[in-house]
Amino acid sequence: MAKILVIGDLMIDHYLWGSVNRISPEAPVQIVDIEKETTVLGGAGNVVNNLNSLGCEVSVLSVIGCDEVGLELREMLKAIGTNAYLVEQERRKTSKKSRIIASHSQVVRYDRESKDDITSQSSEALYSMFITTCEAYDIILLSDYGKGVLTKELTQKIIAYANEKNRRVLVDPKGNDYSKYRGAYLLTPNKKEAIEASKMEIKDDTTLIEVLKKLKDIADLSVSLITLSEDGIAIFEDRLIMRPTVAREVYDVTGAGDTVLASLGYALAKGKDTISAIEFANLAAGVVVGKIGSATATIEEIEEYKASLHKTSIEHHIKSFDEIKTQVERLKKLGKKIVFTNGCFDILHRGHVSYLDTAKSFGDVLILGLNSDASVKRLKGESRPINTEEDRAFVLAGLQSVDFITIFDDDTPYDLIKMVEPDVLVKGGDYEGKEVVGSDIASEVKLVQFVDGRSTTKTINKIQACEY
Repeated sequence: MAKILVIGDLMIDHYLWGSVNRISPEAPVQIVDIEKETTVLGGAGNVVNNLNSLGCEVSVLSVIGCDEVGLELREMLKAIGTNAYLVEQERRKTSKKSRIIASHSQVVRYDRESKDDITSQSSEALYSMFITTCEAYDIILLSDYGKGVLTKELTQKIIAYANEKNRRVLVDPKGNDYSKYRGAYLLTPNKKEAIEASKMEIKDDTTLIEVLKKLKDIADLSVSLITLSEDGIAIFEDRLIMRPTVAREVYDVTGAGDTVLASLGYALAKGKDTISAIEFANLAAGVVVGKIGSATATIEEIEEYKASLHKTSIEHHIKSFDEIKTQVERLKKLGKKIVFTNGCFDILHRGHVSYLDTAKSFGDVLILGLNSDASVKRLKGESRPINTEEDRAFVLAGLQSVDFITIFDDDTPYDLIKMVEPDVLVKGGDYEGKEVVGSDIASEVKLVQFVDGRSTTKTINKIQACEY
């Protein structure tokens, strides 16, 4: 079980749910008829909630006020079985954010809280708790909401001590001064936050890399990362790597940053590498933005969501030349290994399926160039194809091994191969010793042996001889 310690600004997210059916006679404003009221942990508490949903052993360190909201917060942490090491500070207001939701839309939010830095006494008490608990955890997460708990001095002391004990620190940052987090393993700023902290614009991949490098230098990070909303997450190690978002529907982005921080921490604590951790975080974020309010994602929800992403329509896999070009550019940016093959695939049989399955095994994505009806007639004679290009493409698109199909009209797919520039070009074993069209373009050529006794011609002959 992953053991994770969260430090940061705790708060309560308070929701008033209702509907709007009339306008106030007192002023031109909506009247919300409240139907129910709920509270959930917010801020660093939402990170705790996310970790709890993922099945982690989680503890939290923070400073709260000596007030009713503070007592309510303690009870909420106790209810989910979280170890809470909380320092109470006189005359400090524990944060509570109240939102009015009408017909699934947020109408207004009002806050009651203190935003001043915690006192030196509170800081020393919190740090003392940290050094006695740090080594019991795999990962340290700092959830900075700018409410005064994570002062620059305290943050630096926490990171320095964690590094001494070989504990990685992940930070959801706040503000423009990222030197505050110097020595952390990684930060999770969004694009706007990264621009403000680096004082540089992000216009394209080149400037994105420059900003990632700048943030890495400012905070002396092991990994430089930026979340890019619908474009996913970008990191820079020796090169730019981007992992796209996987959200189908977005209802509410409240707490999505908390989910990214929590899921990254969970994945790294479970031994995943950075790229795998980012992919996991993207999936978790995709789940929570499809919910209303500060939300969490369980492992089961993430797995179900991941499986659902692959349930695309068959037509989705059939692309025009222009669409294939766009897909190839996207895939190469993601560092995917592209495999290309082509053929007529007139009457689909076991030999075809086995051939395509083997071809896919040579890389990440298989693109299939399909001969058009006119092209097949020139190659096979006027009696072919048996099935139209639309039918052939549709059947092939239903195969698990085929990612994308595009139809070409030439006798050879040379122009298509030139556009795709595949990492691997696959042809049948009968091309042994022969020149393979496109071999001068692809990085590698693979020949795959056919299944004995399986071919479209033999299938047609068998039907014509009434051997069925």
